[in-house]
Amino acid sequence: MNTINSADICVIGGGICGALLARKLALAGSSVLMLESGPRVGRGELVERYRHSAFKSDFMAPYPFSEMSPHPVFTPEANKYIEQVGPHAFQAQYIRMLGGTSWHWAAQMWRYLPSDFKTQSLYGVGKDWPISYEELEPYYYEAEVISGVGGSLETGSPRSQPFPMEPVPASYFQQRVTERLAPDFKVLDDCTARNSRSFDGRPACCGNNNCMPVCPIDAQYHGGIAATSAEKAGVHTITEAVVYKLEHDDQGAITAVNYYDWNKTSHRVTAKTFVIAANAIESVKLLLMSASPKFPNGLANRSDQMGRNLCDHPAIGVTFDVDEPIWPGRGPVSPCSIGQFRDGDFRREHAPFRIDISNSSQVASVTKELIGAGYYGVKLEGSIRDRASRRMSIKNALEQLPDPDNRVTLSDKKDALGLPTPRIYWDIDDYVKKGTVETRKRYDEIAKQLGATNIKHSKEGAFSNRQHITGTLSMGKDEKNSVTDPFGRAHDHPNLYMVGTGVMPTVGTCNVTLTAVALALRTADKILSEARHA
Repeated sequence: MNTINSADICVIGGGICGALLARKLALAGSSVLMLESGPRVGRGELVERYRHSAFKSDFMAPYPFSEMSPHPVFTPEANKYIEQVGPHAFQAQYIRMLGGTSWHWAAQMWRYLPSDFKTQSLYGVGKDWPISYEELEPYYYEAEVISGVGGSLETGSPRSQPFPMEPVPASYFQQRVTERLAPDFKVLDDCTARNSRSFDGRPACCGNNNCMPVCPIDAQYHGGIAATSAEKAGVHTITEAVVYKLEHDDQGAITAVNYYDWNKTSHRVTAKTFVIAANAIESVKLLLMSASPKFPNGLANRSDQMGRNLCDHPAIGVTFDVDEPIWPGRGPVSPCSIGQFRDGDFRREHAPFRIDISNSSQVASVTKELIGAGYYGVKLEGSIRDRASRRMSIKNALEQLPDPDNRVTLSDKKDALGLPTPRIYWDIDDYVKKGTVETRKRYDEIAKQLGATNIKHSKEGAFSNRQHITGTLSMGKDEKNSVTDPFGRAHDHPNLYMVGTGVMPTVGTCNVTLTAVALALRTADKILSEARHA
């Protein structure tokens, strides 16, 4: 192992946010060391692991699990890495590996709405962000250019420049659903970092329909590409480096980080500036583990805000059989959605939501359903073809409001390196529950408009996670109710920054990665500015 132990900037976490921040700093001339707790695995190996997996619907199946850098696993059985202590299980899926969790996403790169930044001022709920949409807009575009984003111009998020990429052409499925639901429901192209033409040395999407868990041809952007681009820019990366403690001086400035390699040999790294980019749960864990006599409740936690306000998009779904073959399964798995319920004065009363229309192949689920019902032989074959061609699946993304009681803390359990595992308390309030009532009404209207039969709503009172984990490192101007300042710098430590979805004060109604990357690029500019004026 290369034992480089100092740099201008030390970045902890090699996911999409950490890698793109590191890349920008290195391109500006800084020496950057990036520490990643997980392994380095190439896309070719991941594709092979997926092909040999018995669990094709499990997005985590291709990604290697290690006791040295464990992450949550729920299939075929939960590994209980996260201790659940709340009334609702927070079933977070994230990957501890170079490139991070965006390896297994659908490349959704949405901008927030301008109103998402000021829901308290406009609707009396949630939090206002310490920055506006307009301040973040240039960084949204910077992130879109890097990753090659295309999408609808009618999402409600103003643009100063056109998308850098045209959307992938609509499949027959998308065309028929769009036509059948108009004009009551407006179906829009999703905003995605998916190539519709050759770009950045990668090919155009050819519709393999397994964007999740891994694109076999690299047509969609992900954190592995970000990490490679960072290394090409000069970032030095050490994988299998599990950071377990930060050190500080008498003034609270961070002086060093300590990490274990997978043999549990400890190493120490010094730097002028430190950036934590280890996701919204693992970053909290690290800062709490770094408690000292001066900071007995953990670093960056003087106001007891660390780990609080944990949010996701609680989701409910519905499936039904349309009255005509629409043939889902050709093209990207998540190409379009309905956005007209994302904003309005109703946000004073109930959660807004976006409706995602899935284009995933339905063959596996329909086959399981039919065999369970006793079908076999020719009748089974014909029924699979008929039902899978008409089956439609949709789900939503409900905005959850920040609640300080929803939080990440340290469990008494320890992992193989003797480090605490996360403990999570998570509950769902009436704001979300009222939003589910409105969602079900829309689901039934959509089903009726498509002549649906065999309508099956998800279980009442049950919610799935969308893996849009936000809020635990919330930024703000007031250190009494936030962890970082508007640039992601810890209120308590002048040279410690945080990036990733955790710094986002609210979760909105769209996927959160683009906003997190835009914030990371903005933080990089702040670090460079500070260095110039030092």
